[in-house]
Amino acid sequence: MSFKRLDPDDFVVSAQSITATCWTGNVTALTQFFTQSNQVSSISGKYYMTVFNTSSTGNNREAQFQIAYGNEDGGGALAYNNTAAPGVSPASTIYGQYRTLILEDENANFVWGNYSGSQDFYALSVERARYKESLLPGSINLTLSGSGTNNNLELTDDSKMVNLPTYYGTQRVYQLISGSNGLSYNTGSNGYTTDVGSYGWFCPDISTVLLNAEALDLSTAQGITLNTNTTNNENGNNNQKLFNAIVNGKQFALNSEETITSDFVFVRARNSEFNYSENPSYISGSTGEVVYNYFINNPQTYMTTIGLYNDSNDLLAVAKLSKPLNKDFTKEALVRVKLDF
Repeated sequence: MSFKRLDPDDFVVSAQSITATCWTGNVTALTQFFTQSNQVSSISGKYYMTVFNTSSTGNNREAQFQIAYGNEDGGGALAYNNTAAPGVSPASTIYGQYRTLILEDENANFVWGNYSGSQDFYALSVERARYKESLLPGSINLTLSGSGTNNNLELTDDSKMVNLPTYYGTQRVYQLISGSNGLSYNTGSNGYTTDVGSYGWFCPDISTVLLNAEALDLSTAQGITLNTNTTNNENGNNNQKLFNAIVNGKQFALNSEETITSDFVFVRARNSEFNYSENPSYISGSTGEVVYNYFINNPQTYMTTIGLYNDSNDLLAVAKLSKPLNKDFTKEALVRVKLDF
């Protein structure tokens, strides 16, 4: 074993973005969607609906995302106590949670592109186990279809149409538009609706898609006539309405991304270094001389392992070469060691 101190120039730090689909089985897009009756009818079902990739009898059944409906005034859901707290319902709770999470201000309003009139939305929250670090802008392609119509609404974010996202506090936000792969279908158009702004927000850092309910309620010229129920103290069954539109649309494509930081360590073995082995069989135990005279002037070694030590001689990492590397006075070696974390 031989040691050599590494120089500062031998270290290079690099960062790479790795992308992958969000969905179970590495499918690029979900085309079938299922719910669980027990969850929908439970207490949690008043707040959200969990969507799975297969039926209850299917293999690899896992939760993919949740659907929730939020309304500032609590409409579209039964109030907790209409006498003591009118309008306070699961819908107002959902609204407040996302307002705090994204806007970071309990007095702020959601602005869908250039429109702030609608203060109710649908939230699609991707299951944490489905993505890596964040969602990938430009990868969302969601198709919605209203029941009984042949008109599909294809949504994406506008990440490829803007230089920078909008920031609310620390959260990146892109507008949802009519289009695909981060671009509007119509050149020169922002992909918004005519009167009620964008179709919602794409929030990659918190794995959330907010859908402007008023935009979805538009007729088939721009929306899908979803008919969101905003009546106070009434169970509007809104989560089920959006779920049906997703089922009819048959496409929800979405990728995630993560940044992998790597340390590259360049280990150099110059022609005069690492040519003699320290294996006990290399040296005579009685005389301390090289056993084979041939190796005195023409030594041969084979490098198999590189160990990285700190100044206290603690072994921190080990790199194995794919095959032994022959070394002698006529050869030099440069080995790049990659450390991912």
